[in-house]
Amino acid sequence: MAIDKMTKSELIAELASANPHLLSRDVELIVTTIFDEITAALARGTRVELRGFGAFTVKRRDARTGRNP
Repeated sequence: MAIDKMTKSELIAELASANPHLLSRDVELIVTTIFDEITAALARGTRVELRGFGAFTVKRRDARTGRNP
């Protein structure tokens, strides 16, 4: 079973085509700003909750020894 994925540039292209009144560079700025704000909030230890989408939290785990298969 293959897992589909969407890259940031694909997300920007989809949003730009769905909103033709917005310039592609403006959509890119919006998406980048949203991701930057989510990242900054998580770095501060804040839980990010987007209703109807999901919640993001940072989980701290004990260090472990890495292993090459």
